[in-house]
Amino acid sequence: MNQEQTVLVTGGASGIGLAIVEAMLAEGWRVVVADLDQESLSRCRNTLRAPDDRVRFEQMNVADEDAVVSAIATCEAEFGPLTGVVNSAGIGRDVPALDTSVDLFRKMLEVNLIGSFVVSREAAKHMRERGAGSIVNIASVSGVMGNRGRVAYGASKGGVITMTKVMAVELAALGIRVNAIAPGPIETPLVQEIHTPEVRAAWMATVPQRRYGSSAEIAGAAIFLLDNRKSSYVTGQTICVDGGFTAAGIIGKPSAAVDSPVQA
Repeated sequence: MNQEQTVLVTGGASGIGLAIVEAMLAEGWRVVVADLDQESLSRCRNTLRAPDDRVRFEQMNVADEDAVVSAIATCEAEFGPLTGVVNSAGIGRDVPALDTSVDLFRKMLEVNLIGSFVVSREAAKHMRERGAGSIVNIASVSGVMGNRGRVAYGASKGGVITMTKVMAVELAALGIRVNAIAPGPIETPLVQEIHTPEVRAAWMATVPQRRYGSSAEIAGAAIFLLDNRKSSYVTGQTICVDGGFTAAGIIGKPSAAVDSPVQA
């Protein structure tokens, strides 16, 4: 893409979304920060203190199709053609499968999966007119692995990963790339609040790098996937930014070497 980068980030006022926004501004890109919570948008505006011609703040409920259609059309008309989208808006709950209500499951799907789909679909309709664009969906390692307590969340993120592949195939001929990032445990304010010592110990026992990642490390992957100069031949992929979690087998301390055969 030779034109200036203008990227819409849902859930962009906090956490991983905000880190991605900050990374884009550092690259000299223009950003539309979309978020459901007006207070978060106001705090983000005060934090970024960026000129109005570089950042636009948009209150958006990704689960409201009409609102998404209207907001993206308005941004295209008033702020400029979108070259990229990051679907970072999402919700999560850690609930055992037998205690998960249908209402909770449905809400997870509406926000995490259907919301990402509607935003992607509407942005792609505008991108196809220009024959270029990049869509990045924030999935999760819980959409790849069977993490306990994540039956609804994991199903929604697994759906995001499959949706990414299908849309990548369908939109490739239009010049639009679609990829996903699957974060492992990331040290966000929300995670700091809800991850108990027991939860942290479980992650530390299964992440080969023995640490949580940072939002900035997710942002780096997003920048790579959005920048056509760096990733023009990458589409339909899910990049796990997880310290090796999804690659791991037995990662305990090695025992003394033995000559006997080992069976899995």
